[in-house]
Order: sequence, then structure tokens, then C-alpha cells
Amino acid sequence: MRQPDHGGNLAWAAALAGCPADAIVDFSASISPLGPPQSAIAAIQSQISNLRHYPNPDYRELRLALGHFHQLPLEWILPGNGSAELLTLAGRELAQLAATVLITPAFGDYYRTLRAYHARVLEFPLVSVESRVLGTDCHLTQLHTQHLGLSTNYALLLNNPHNPTGKLFTREAILPLLEQFALVVVDEAFMDFVPPDEEQSLIPLVAEYPNLVILRSLTKFYSLPGLRLGYAIAHPDRLQKWQLWRDPWPVNTLAAAAAIAALEDREFQAQTWQWLPPAREELFQGLTAIPGLTPQASAANFLLVETQQSSLDLQQKLLQQHQILIRDCLSFKELGDRFFRVAVRSYADNQRLTKALSAIVQNSVDH
Repeated sequence: MRQPDHGGNLAWAAALAGCPADAIVDFSASISPLGPPQSAIAAIQSQISNLRHYPNPDYRELRLALGHFHQLPLEWILPGNGSAELLTLAGRELAQLAATVLITPAFGDYYRTLRAYHARVLEFPLVSVESRVLGTDCHLTQLHTQHLGLSTNYALLLNNPHNPTGKLFTREAILPLLEQFALVVVDEAFMDFVPPDEEQSLIPLVAEYPNLVILRSLTKFYSLPGLRLGYAIAHPDRLQKWQLWRDPWPVNTLAAAAAIAALEDREFQAQTWQWLPPAREELFQGLTAIPGLTPQASAANFLLVETQQSSLDLQQKLLQQHQILIRDCLSFKELGDRFFRVAVRSYADNQRLTKALSAIVQNSVDH
């Protein structure tokens, strides 16, 4: 079976580990271990009888709920079949410009959608291969300075918090770039994990910048990846154009109901913000204590870890000896075989991971 480009491929992992898929402890997909919230499950159950009907093609109730959540008119919101569908729509528009500046290492789906529309790509690295320095706000400042000579017909695609490094760029660092590029697409798939008093979303600025598009996901924070639900926030004229480009009914009835309930579940949101920082710090410290592993600080629900051993070797041994799946970083060409990424999971799972990694590293030293 082919090595997967994405995390969360349990069928591949189970085949390699020689065990059932439900026996795998999955650290490769950055999904919250706290969900799905019971409110979302109840909403799904309440809509089972409506499966005989088509969804409302305008998704008015869902857009109203999202608008209330973000304090925006519903015309500025377009729900989609996961943020991946909306990224594909963005890619079609990005390809119409002279080139797209891509912050790298970059999520593999960015390359997919840009290739699909034959977009010209200019890569701007956040990682120095020589020094392994991971990007910060100063790198965005350099991007602004280095590309001042670009035509105004250029676009920018970045994510915040950044995947796979977990770095959080400030709103102030991105703001000058909105003046520089004809189109700026910011993927905020992991912004929900940043507590409200620390988050750096550009959603409050979208009305001021018609060239700004925000992509959001509801599947990671609320543990609903199987439902496929995301949304775009942008100027209504742009979203109306996107609507004409795609198939009808992209969001199913159950996903729409679950999303509305989840957005209203303030208790679940507060629980997540309370859980994540100490759980992430504990996992960070546990990984730091293992010789040869260097985790990077993160604002998201995952950690990027540099390793002196082959990450593929670690991945294989973790699967075969401990039924644990980590995310290798081979799809990020700047990182290669000396980095891996792990989600922050429950205390027990995090302990299981660090103990397994410690045993593997110690065994390699002994031999």
C-alpha cells in the first residue's frame, strides 16, 4: 500500500502494523481528542429523518450561525465540503494572477490545487535548511521587503497558525502584505485552537480588504473530519462567483446540523482552550527529554519534532512495536526525513507516545 501524503490513513497504518485499524493510536491527524461534542452528535441524530430531502442550497441557517459566531453578515460566508473544496475554488482564482507566493514548507494540498490550475508558484521558505531556523514574524517582514518590486498582479497563500511548524503570525505582521498582493488567501484551519485573547485571525479585517480570503475548518477543533465541513469568508462578490463554479449541495444535511450545534457549544469551546495549553506543554517537555528529539514551540494542537534518526524508521517501529502512528514530513520537501509531526492527544496517549519513543531511541543507542 502506497505511503500516504496526509495524516490519518489508518488503513495503511494497520496494514503495516498488522493489527485492526481501531487498535492504532493516531498522532498523525491533528484532530482534537475531546470531541465530537455531544451537542453535534445530538444534532446529527435529530436530522436523520430529513435525509430523504435535499439540503437547502443556500445553507441560510448555517450561514446565519457562522455569521453570528463571527459577527458578519451571512453574505460574507460560503460553507463548503471541507476547507479542501474551498481551497480548490481559491486555486482557480489564484491561477488567474501572474504568480502565487507560497509560504513553505506548505501543506501538500496547496500544491495540488495550484498544479490543477497550472498556477505559477514562487516559494518563500520559513525554514533554513542550513540552520534549521523555523519562521517567525520577521520572515513575513522579509517577504514584504523582498517582494516590494513585485507586480500588483501577484497573490499570496499562507496558513496561520502555520502547518507544519505551528508558528502563529501576528495580525500586524500580515497586515502590510494585504496592501502588496492582489489576492491574499489565509488558511486559518487551526486558528480555533488559539484562545480568544491570543488569536490572530484576520476575519475582523475582511470587510476592509476585498482582496482578502479566509479559509476555516470546523473538522479539527470539533473532531468532525468525517463530515467534511469548512467555510470561506470573503467579499460577497467573490463568493457569488465561487458559487457559480461548483456543484450544488456541497454540504450534507448532517454536517450542516452538526456545525450549527457545535458553533453554539460555548462549553465545549472553553473546555478545549483550557485543555490544550497544559497538554501541549506536557507533551513538549516529554519529547524534549528524549535524546535526539527537538520539538518546536507551537500555537496549534500539534508539534513539529526534529529528530536525529530517520523519521520513517521511527514511524515504522512505532507502528510495528507499539501500534502508534506519527506523521512523517516527507511531503514537506524542506523537512524530509529528519522531522515528524504529532498531534496533542489525551494525557494517557501522550504518555504512551513518549514512553514508546524513549524505548525506541534507547534501544537504538544500546545497539
